[in-house]
Amino acid sequence: MLTTVAVLMGLSGLVPAAQAGANEVDVSIVLAVDTSRSMDFEEIGIQREGYVAALKHKEFIDAVKGGLTGRIAISYFEWAGYVVQDSMIDWQVIETEADAIAFADKLDARPIATQRRTSISTAIDQGANMISTGPFQGRREVIDVSGDGPNNSGDPVTPVRDKAVASGMIINGLAIMLRPSDAPGGLDKYYADCVIGGPGAFVLPVHKIEDFAIAVRRKLVLEISGLSPPPTMETVAGAGPLTDCLIGEKQWRDMFYR
Repeated sequence: MLTTVAVLMGLSGLVPAAQAGANEVDVSIVLAVDTSRSMDFEEIGIQREGYVAALKHKEFIDAVKGGLTGRIAISYFEWAGYVVQDSMIDWQVIETEADAIAFADKLDARPIATQRRTSISTAIDQGANMISTGPFQGRREVIDVSGDGPNNSGDPVTPVRDKAVASGMIINGLAIMLRPSDAPGGLDKYYADCVIGGPGAFVLPVHKIEDFAIAVRRKLVLEISGLSPPPTMETVAGAGPLTDCLIGEKQWRDMFYR
């Protein structure tokens, strides 16, 4: 698939703009990464390694260089029931391989920790705020959410999702499905119905931890290039009965008051 994406990008004929505004980038991406305690330290470590490897990979660099301006802006934070404030890596322009490695090294240096609960709504709200107050003007603005369970804390997820989408942002998802999901129909369907939104939004499932790095790299390449996965590899919102987007809150309430 990544080879196909690279070919499609090559056929697009896009070349870096000779003169781009100082704050203009092809895409602004916020990486919002779940570090809730439903994943153990080994899994979170492999997840971290997946992001670091993806950011250093040639296909990621080539995707950046293949854009209209040849540069993107990227930032990062971790979340669970709340945003982990000291996990935030501020906006950085990626234009060269050295830029990408520098950002990946900042991420790699972060300590690994877990937190309680799962608030996708808080993650989306934080990502939207970072984009709207950030210094860069992206042709596309993407909140990239990875997670392993439905929203069970904070505000309901769909109103927050809808507000971000209404402002012109795209929300894509990486559904971490290493264990059976609390979401009926699968976590990827929950993400499709309740989390992702905007033009070309997609969710990619990860069923095996060893596939994580490839999935992250593939998602980043698609986001930078503005492409979508083929239908056979993409969960489409609205396929089958709609998911109850409050399922996580209901399950948490039932467990707490049992």
